[in-house]
Amino acid sequence: MKRQGLSDRPDIEAAGPGAPPQHENPASMPEHPTGLFGRRKGKKLRERQAELLRTALPGATFDASRPILDAAALFPERPAALWLEIGFGSGEHLAAEASRHPDFGYIGCEAFLNGVAKALTLIEESQLRNVRLYEGDARAVIEALPSSALDGVYLLYPDPWPKRRQRKRRFLSDEMLGRLARVMRPGAELRFATDIDDNAGWTLTRVLRSADFTWTARNAEDWRSPWEGWSGTRYETKALLVGRRAVYLTFRRN
Repeated sequence: MKRQGLSDRPDIEAAGPGAPPQHENPASMPEHPTGLFGRRKGKKLRERQAELLRTALPGATFDASRPILDAAALFPERPAALWLEIGFGSGEHLAAEASRHPDFGYIGCEAFLNGVAKALTLIEESQLRNVRLYEGDARAVIEALPSSALDGVYLLYPDPWPKRRQRKRRFLSDEMLGRLARVMRPGAELRFATDIDDNAGWTLTRVLRSADFTWTARNAEDWRSPWEGWSGTRYETKALLVGRRAVYLTFRRN
C-alpha cells in the first residue's frame, strides 16, 4: 500500500510563521550549549509532594553522570522490556503505562520539579516498582545508557518552539535521532505525539532523512489514531478541548 504523506491532511503541512501556544513540557528540551530552557519549578509544592521529594525520590532516581552499564539493574526486578519517556509532564501517561505493563521497566525524565513531585504521588498511589525517574535533562540519560538498551521511547507533546529562530531548540534534531538510535535496539519504537502541525512536519522531515528510523504509517488512520491502550496526557486533554487535533507518529529503529 502506498505510504501516506503529510499532504494527505492539509492541516499537517508546515504552518509557516504562525505562533501556536507554548507547551508545558520543559523536560523535553533539545540540545543547546547553555542547557535547558524554561522553568524548572512552578508554584509552591503541596506538603505531601515536598515530603515525597525528600523521602521517595532518592529511592526512585539514579545517577546519570556516568555510564549505566546495565539499565535493567536499575529496577528491583529485571524488566522484560525497557521504555524511556522524555518529558513526562505530570506523569499520568508514565504511571498508566507502568501499571498496564508491570513486567516492563519505565525510565521517565522531567526537568520540571513540580511534575516530578506529581509523578511520585502517582507512583506511590499505585505502588509502582517498575518506574525510575530522572529530574533533569533527558540528554544526560540518553548519553549514559548502554547501546541497544531500550525497547521504546515516548516523546509526547514536547514544546514546539514555534518561532522560526527557536526551531533549533526542538528535541528531535538530526543529531538527537542518531543518539537515540544508539540506545534503541533494532525494531524498537520511537513514539511521537503533537498537536502542532509545524512541529509534526518538521520532525517527520528529519526522521525520513535518517538512515536509522522508518516511519511505520501505511495510511492516514495510522497517524490519526493513538496507540493501543493509549491513556492520554493532561496536555492532550487541554489541546482537544480547544479544538486542536493530535497526530501520533511511530518510527521504528532499523
